[in-house]
Order: sequence, then C-alpha cells, then structure tokens
Amino acid sequence: MSSRYQEIYGGWKEDPENFWADAAKQIDWIKPADKIFAPDEGEYGRWFVGAQCNTCFNCVDRHVTSGRADQPALIYDSAVSGTKRTLTFADLLDEVQVLGAVLQDMGVVRGDRVILYMPAIPEAVIAMLACARIGAIHSVVFGGFAANELATRIDDAAPKVILSASCGIEPGRVVEYKPLLDSAIEGANHKPQACLIFQRPQANAALTAGRDHDWHELVEAARGAGQRAECVAVEATDPLYILYTSGTTGQPKGVVRDNGGHMVALNWTMKNIYDVNPGEVYWAASDVGWVVGHSYIVYGPLLHGNTTILFEGKPVGTPDAGVFWRVIAEHKVASMFTAPTAFRAIKKEDPAGEYIKEYDLSNFRSLFLAGERADPDTLQWAEKHLGVPVIDNWWQTETSWAIAANPLGLGMLPVKHGSPAVPMPGYDVQILDDRCEQVPVGTTGAISIKLPLPPGCFPTLWNDDARFRESYLEEFPGYYKTADAGYVDDDGYVYVMSRTDDIINVAGHRLSTGAMEEVVASHPDVAECAVIGIADQLKGQVPAGFLVLNAGVERDVGDVEREVVQLVREQIGPVAAFKLAMTVIRLPKTRSGKILRGTMRKIADGEDYKMPATIDDPAILSEITDSLKSRGIPT
Repeated sequence: MSSRYQEIYGGWKEDPENFWADAAKQIDWIKPADKIFAPDEGEYGRWFVGAQCNTCFNCVDRHVTSGRADQPALIYDSAVSGTKRTLTFADLLDEVQVLGAVLQDMGVVRGDRVILYMPAIPEAVIAMLACARIGAIHSVVFGGFAANELATRIDDAAPKVILSASCGIEPGRVVEYKPLLDSAIEGANHKPQACLIFQRPQANAALTAGRDHDWHELVEAARGAGQRAECVAVEATDPLYILYTSGTTGQPKGVVRDNGGHMVALNWTMKNIYDVNPGEVYWAASDVGWVVGHSYIVYGPLLHGNTTILFEGKPVGTPDAGVFWRVIAEHKVASMFTAPTAFRAIKKEDPAGEYIKEYDLSNFRSLFLAGERADPDTLQWAEKHLGVPVIDNWWQTETSWAIAANPLGLGMLPVKHGSPAVPMPGYDVQILDDRCEQVPVGTTGAISIKLPLPPGCFPTLWNDDARFRESYLEEFPGYYKTADAGYVDDDGYVYVMSRTDDIINVAGHRLSTGAMEEVVASHPDVAECAVIGIADQLKGQVPAGFLVLNAGVERDVGDVEREVVQLVREQIGPVAAFKLAMTVIRLPKTRSGKILRGTMRKIADGEDYKMPATIDDPAILSEITDSLKSRGIPT
C-alpha cells in the first residue's frame, strides 16, 4: 500500500498555516481565527488567535445534533469492580450539562481552576467535559497520589473546587482517597472553597461540614430542578487544562493546554495517524490522570465521533493476562493504544500468547504503543500473536500528540523495529550537538524540534513563563528541547534511544543505555529490563543491567545473566564495559508504566533521592537496593 506521508508532510512544510487552517475546518468555531498563527504572541507564537470555541461542544453537543445521539460515546469497563456502563452521546450530554450546572452553583466561572482527584470512572470524564463546558480549567491529579504531592498542585493551581471520589480500587485492595485529600488540603496554603465527593460502594467517605458536598445529592437536585449548563465561549488560546509533570527540582511543572489548537491537532490524528473512522470503537488503556488519558480516552476520540473505552484494571491480574483481549473482543475495538510496559507484563505472564487464542479479535485492526521505548522484542511478540500492525509512536506530556509516528491513515510506512517512524506534520525534528549544530545522519545527539511547535503543544507552563524558557527553549536557541537522545537514519526515521541523562560516558565513549536495553530484551528468557549507568572511579560510568525473567523460566539465573552480558559484548562491543547483569523480581515504575531509571541510578550511586510521587509500589526500591548490595555495590 502506497503512503501519502511524504506528500502531506511536504505540504505542511511548504505552507504550515494553510495546512492547519485546512485541518481547523473539522472543528466547529463560535468565531473563526483572526490569525491562524501569530508569531509575535506568547513564548514562540500562538495558534488560532482571535478564535472563540468550546471544547465540550465539539466533543459532545455537535454529535448529538448531527445524528450520533444514540451512538455509545463512553463504555466503562471495570475489571476490578465487575461494573460496566455505557453512555450514549445523548446520555453524556445530559450528565455533563447537569454537573456543569452544579459547578456553576458552587461559584465556578470561566478561568477558575478545578482539580480532579479521581479514579478511572465515568464521573472523571464527565467532570473534565463539564469544566470545559463552563470555561473552567481542569487539572487532573492521579487518584491516590500522595497527600504532599497533591498539596503542591493545590498551591500551584489554586483551585476554587476539588472533585474527588471516596476511593480507588487496585487489585486486591481499596485505596481510600478522602484521608489523602483532607491531609493535602490541610498541608496546602491555598484552601479550596468546596469539595464534591463521589461515593463509591467500596468505601464511604466522611464529609467535612461546610466544605464537602455529596456528588450524587447535588447532581440529582440540579437534575430535578431542570438545571443545565450551556457552553461558555472561550478564546482558542485560553487554557483547557493544566497537567502536572515532574520537574527535576521536585517542584512539578504545570503543562498548559489551550482549547483551539488542541482540538485541531487531536481531531487530525484520529484518522490520519490512528486510521479510525467516526462511529468505530477506540481504546486507550491508560488513566485520565496521564496525558494519554486526556488525549486519547477523552478528547481525541470524542472530538472525532468515536466510541471511547474507559478501562479500570490492569493488563495482568484483573483477573489474568487475557483481560485486554476480552475487552477488545467484547466491545469490538478497532484500534488500541497502550504503553509497551503493559505488553511486557502480558508477555511475561503469557509468553506463548495462549490467552489471545481464546477471543475473537476479528474487529481489531491496529495496536499503538507509546510512553516507554518499545523494544523490538516486545513489538515482534505482539505482531506474531496478534497478526495486526503494531506501531510505536513517540510523544510527550508537553506535546499532547505524536511527534513521530507511522501514520496508518495516510498509508502505512514500512515498520522498522526500534523506531517510532517519521516526524508528523508540524514537527521539524533535528538532531543537535552541544553547540546547537546538526549532527550527521545516524549520529546520536539531542533530539530537538525547530520552533514553532505545532497546534496542541503547550504554549508555556502555568504561571511560569521563565521556567518554561529555561527548561525547554534556552539550551538550543530556536528549538524545543525534548530532553531525549537519539538519531535519524537515511530514510528519515527517528530513533529515540533514551533520555539525554541516560546517555552514559564510559571511558570517554558516549553510549546509549537504550541501545543496551534493546540487546538485553532480545534474550528469549528476558521479559523486561533496565540499564543504568553507575559511577565508576576508573571509567567514569559503567552500565548495570536489571533483568525480569519470563514466567516459567526454570534455568539457572546465573546462566541467563552470563548470556546477556555476552550478547551485549557481541552486539555493542567491549567498549560498553557491560559486565553486570542482575535478575530482579520487578522493576520500579510509575503508575503509567515508566521505569524509574533515574531513581535507580541515584540508589546505585549512593545519592540522596526523593521518593517519586508517581511510583507504583515504593517497596520495589528496597528490593533494588538489596540486589545492588548483594553484588557488592554500596548504596
């Protein structure tokens, strides 16, 4: 199949404004833009200046009036509670209108901030859309975040209202949110005027008089009184949401997303990158607390008129490694988006893919991966057992959509394992050295994007333009610093090898830990791995590999470790000085599945570290410490 990629990308490069003006025709505007792009506004220019719009209207209302009222908009499938619920676009509109009226009764107006501290339940999606409807700026904090981390976000966003639930559900345990929320508010300098609490049957939260309100009671009262919030017109450049991402100083960075450019970009991606048509079922197996959940559980699919799935569960253990295939078969999913970590977990539990054979996946056309680097071994495993295209793509919280991808809707390009393929329209990707000069093809350097960033990317950080410039724009003038390292090959394919701080210096040789991980992961007994650089007096740094083995491997782990060391020696060379491979039970990860390599490195080097706010299980860090000590590495 021939691809239109070169034609489309070339068209964007020749006339960027016309490209995005054409894409913007798929959005319903209250007032069109005075300027598609204003280069003199903001930190690097602003998109769709002067336009007025409403994101909720484009996600919900317009589909109800255009004939999709009875189409499922949101399918909630909770593997941890055994609950399922389907909301049509008409149902979703009613819920959002009523909750919007409740928020307005609580005094929330355009420009106010509202924090959502919620599990993966329909009310979280309804709340996001209700905020967008009335012009409020939502900031979703992953449910169950530590109280002190929530407090820093409360102080930074200064919300008028906080929406929460009584609990979240993890495999085998219920996590009560209200004590965490109360502690966060107590520790924060800013105090919200009110909290709205959704009571789940698994735990009942005690409400604080004068501040806390019962979600169900207020919603039903507003519905009974016939209260419905109408869409509020906002500027295209007004913030839709703030999403916090960890900063190197420990102070979170509030990534700002605007309304207009965000809609234009995400809507464009649904057909052109993910190749789904309005009415089809799209599933991003993520959480609304992460950027993937914002972009591809909520906004992207609903803007495009797709049915979206909200899944509450894990890829393994709820109840087994076949739950993804059950959801795909039951709900007739056309395309799925998840993290490579999820597939590594499935592959570890079911290396032969036996669960896949139990389900009818005839409607399933494509699998997309992003979040962690997708190692070739995991991609090939998924290709072999699913029989559909398995596509890696690369993007960041800051961008909201793919920097590099294989755009199925434009015609699939050849897959190169280890590469997320090619830059998308809007992204002029260049590989730079320390002097801000382009390096030769095939040479590793700092992956950078020539300014301006396209629609959908963040214009700045919340209330901190100076930190935005310092963090992203100053090191490479005229470029956005991705903080990822990699290279571009002769065909223009991008290879993202590691974060720039994961490039290690071994006796003067700059080496990518990502390249080493690729080799380690290719061993048939290895389910997943992480390679970090450990400080060494002689060589500066030396690599250390942590291995998690596939379920059912009964060989001597020492043999596996020696084979892994030999593999790296053969494929990368003695220059890597790779001599230390250690088998561990599990790797420390964030709740979104990213391996905490930086924290592991600090443990190995005996440095002080802060417990990562997003860590899935803090006990794993003690296990890593013990493994290092057992190999004679002081921590």
